[in-house]
Amino acid sequence: MLERLLPLERALVVFDTETTGTNARSDRIVEIACVKLHPDGRREVWVRRLNPGIPIPAASTAIHGIHDADVAGAPRFAEVATELAEFLANADLAGYNITGFDLPVLRIEFLRAGVLFEISQRRLLDAQRIFFAREPRHLAAAARFYCGLDHHGAHGALADAEMTLDVLVGQFQKYEDLPRAIAQLHELFCAGLDQDMDPEGRFRLVNGQPTVNFGRNRGRRLKDMSREEPGFLRWILKGDFAAPVKEIARRFLPEEERAVQPALPLDAPQPSLPLDLPGPQGTPPEENRGEQHALPLDSPRPPVPPSPSQSQTGGRGDGETG
Repeated sequence: MLERLLPLERALVVFDTETTGTNARSDRIVEIACVKLHPDGRREVWVRRLNPGIPIPAASTAIHGIHDADVAGAPRFAEVATELAEFLANADLAGYNITGFDLPVLRIEFLRAGVLFEISQRRLLDAQRIFFAREPRHLAAAARFYCGLDHHGAHGALADAEMTLDVLVGQFQKYEDLPRAIAQLHELFCAGLDQDMDPEGRFRLVNGQPTVNFGRNRGRRLKDMSREEPGFLRWILKGDFAAPVKEIARRFLPEEERAVQPALPLDAPQPSLPLDLPGPQGTPPEENRGEQHALPLDSPRPPVPPSPSQSQTGGRGDGETG
């Protein structure tokens, strides 16, 4: 039904994860469910339970009901990563709080598995951001408000993904002024977010500027580091950092060094980067472009400011784990 309210130019995958906790960088996926909608109305479902390789805390089991024994014989994420990447290929992505949790945790799982998963050309549709902008609540309340339903299957990945579909339908029916194009919805609710530039979160886009997000240089802009302390970037290139982190550092080296540093192999995950790299003598080209800044295509910009009730929730942003 969503495809009748929102014309699709290409497939849209609505997905949800259940995890071992609320830290996207260190916790693991124990269940993932994807519902793919095609422009012609066809629907495909892809669901897997996964062995996270670490114990599932009791607090997380209390929320999603998945115990260690339930996934003891399940595959690891790395074993299904290629299959999942193929299912997600060339599709836009949707879900409930995917920009705040599910997408970051999925990106780093792909990174661990060594499987390329780019989002630079995908549009994002986050039902939570529409909901928080219009009616601040969590998914169960969204189900009651938009669908008149009690969400009894909360925290089963497939139940959450399918309920999110129903909530999106309710949102388009209630708000006639919502754009009927994924690209416009992405720009309105999901673009411009301060978000990690790499799956490990070593670099982060802050107010449109690539910024260091770890160690004593946390908060410093990369264009400033290139001009004032390029040794930091050289240290990253020589250190034990993931390939996407090194590629970002390489692209911010002073121009004369950047020319002789080899780029990442094409089969390594590479982040999309802003075009405002330092020019000769470290002069950033954007100083000649007024207030216009190039943004990484895979780093959404800030959403509509959260309401007071949203700011009271923690963890994933829906106030719950997984």
